[in-house]
Amino acid sequence: MEFHKILVPVVGSEADERAIELADRLLAKKDKGKIYIVHVISIERALPIDAEIESEIGKAEDILKHIENIAEEKGYKIETDLLQAREAGLAIVNEAVEREVDLILMGIIYKTRFGEFSLGDVAPYILKNAPCHVILYHQNVL
Repeated sequence: MEFHKILVPVVGSEADERAIELADRLLAKKDKGKIYIVHVISIERALPIDAEIESEIGKAEDILKHIENIAEEKGYKIETDLLQAREAGLAIVNEAVEREVDLILMGIIYKTRFGEFSLGDVAPYILKNAPCHVILYHQNVL
């Protein structure tokens, strides 16, 4: 299986860095392959979709800048984008369709809900609706 275009959604966790590292390893042709990094700001329904929430935008820009710095240090070729949407999962799937990616690779951190491990809402949505392969990289908590 060869991957030429990989989409990596980031949220600012340690799992993001490992997911990008894995994406770089999975690229079939590093000179022609692309890694697209996206961060999605979820906008509440009470606000207009294009609302500029300075605190969220600043946080998102910091996350993307951190990823860009890591990519530069390690020699990864990436392209970053900041998206605003009502639902992060839908925005990621739409981005995958637009960019015609071969793979969505997500770093997942260990979360619990009611005492049980939980993937949250975004990962299951992407697994169900993605137009391509999906790999979840689970950040080890040990």
